Amino acid sequence: MKLNIALLAGGFSGESVISVQSAAVIAKNINRDKYNVFLIEVNEHKWFWKDGNNEVEINRHQFSLPTESGSVRFDAAFIMIHGTPGENGLLQSYFELLGIPHTTCSAMVSNVTFNKYYTLQLVKSFGIETSRSVYFNRKETANPFEVSKNLSFPVFVKPNSGGSSIGMSKVKNANELEAAIEKAFHEDNEVLVEEFTSGDELTCGVIRHRGELQAFPVTLVRSKKDFFDFEAKYTQGMADEITPAPVDKQLTDEITAASKMLYEKLNCSGVVRFDFIHNGKRPVFLEVNTVPGMSSASIVPQQARAAGISESELYDMIIENAINR
Repeated sequence: MKLNIALLAGGFSGESVISVQSAAVIAKNINRDKYNVFLIEVNEHKWFWKDGNNEVEINRHQFSLPTESGSVRFDAAFIMIHGTPGENGLLQSYFELLGIPHTTCSAMVSNVTFNKYYTLQLVKSFGIETSRSVYFNRKETANPFEVSKNLSFPVFVKPNSGGSSIGMSKVKNANELEAAIEKAFHEDNEVLVEEFTSGDELTCGVIRHRGELQAFPVTLVRSKKDFFDFEAKYTQGMADEITPAPVDKQLTDEITAASKMLYEKLNCSGVVRFDFIHNGKRPVFLEVNTVPGMSSASIVPQQARAAGISESELYDMIIENAINR
């Protein structure tokens, strides 16, 4: 008997376009012999499924889909929404209240890891190096002088919650700070400023499959821009993403071990990607992505393919992880 899968895309943030692209790839490649897939778009006004040219709204009281042949209830929710509400614990809380399995980390873990500053504090407590940083939790008290006093330039100024490098700036001197902080506050009500670390960016996806942690091959990322910003991430030819990473085995093993350890320590679920910079001596943690992209340009599907896992098999693993959790 086929499982009914709600594939959720969209969201309330600037990453909604990437979310829709990822969901379209999943809908195209998922095993239709196993799953009835309903691509449901979520925005601030409504949640709906497109039946041809008609939009059918979701019954949010019980998360079901009214159709002419009866109400469709779902066996699992495949959350493919980056940012809010799909990555910060809001949708996770909703599905956990309703008792519907979902494919991401729990509500609590999603909420904590979406906050870059809190995540850095946790990661440091686990013995993994992070860049020095300054955190502003209110626009009114954000003082650029605090950055100049505590950090060395260049620095990255970014929204504390969010992804895809939206609202992020690389700042080379104190004169550029005020505008960069203002830009980041336009995207979020908290801002993180991190000291730049020079080196190769390395990233590793991890999933728990049938009780065992599995790390995918590590990817080396080299942006053709000044840093790996939104354009470099999502424009073909703007970055080189090499999987498996052409680095020595010791470094690959370090990145893999750190990623698996963080997956365990942060109590992650589903497929999660961990990003690092290698500073020439050791890996420096950058961030965790609990809803990694699944578009044709995304890193985790590339890593899965390098491990001999097709997109369809990857989605099977993700759904199985959700249902058997």
